[in-house]
Amino acid sequence: MANNDPKIQVEFFHDVMSCWCFHASQRLRALVATQPDIEVTHRSWPLATDPTLMTKIFPSKDAARAEICGQHWKDAHDVENDPRIDYRLMMTRTFDYPYSMPSQRGCKAAEKQGGQAAHWDFFDRAQKAHLTECIDTADPEVLARCAGDVGLDVARWRKDFEDTVARDAEIFRDMETAKGYGILRAPTLIANGKHQCHGEYWSTFGHRITTERLEVFFNDIRFGRKVGRA
Repeated sequence: MANNDPKIQVEFFHDVMSCWCFHASQRLRALVATQPDIEVTHRSWPLATDPTLMTKIFPSKDAARAEICGQHWKDAHDVENDPRIDYRLMMTRTFDYPYSMPSQRGCKAAEKQGGQAAHWDFFDRAQKAHLTECIDTADPEVLARCAGDVGLDVARWRKDFEDTVARDAEIFRDMETAKGYGILRAPTLIANGKHQCHGEYWSTFGHRITTERLEVFFNDIRFGRKVGRA
């Protein structure tokens, strides 16, 4: 690749709550580490903006946890053969199943302090807290520990996190961007403002993006760029 080739600008739409984003993030990180022409911008795409959503679409909070963990998490655990997605442990928890906004605000607060790299680090750490440790990622103290774990100034992170008006405005701008692209599931990648990679359908609102799918996606874009189509 010539040194003057333009970057492939990738928008990564994701939610901490999504078990399918877990491996997509890892795989995208691995690819970016070896492909200097890929530049990632993180976009929030919260699956649940309202803490009452679980009782609106499920008969009860317990029924919500049973379906989300017993079906969707289990699907991701089984197809990825990854015990880090600990659906059995989450099904034993007694706190309300987390909704998306607190952890999304946490990602945006991290980004405000450390840019895209900090957003990504915080996102991955919060996913571990949610999917592996099965602790309450709607709890600001849990999220503050995640911020500390990835090396952020926690006092500064708290100040930015607690500015919910600003953080929510940033999140809803990302959601409007997603709406403009017609995004329906997470994770989804948009390259150069037009090329969409959304992987294989596996469960409600979920896509599985494999390493092979990522490689084909980016190679297609590079080929199109060389012949003047991208």
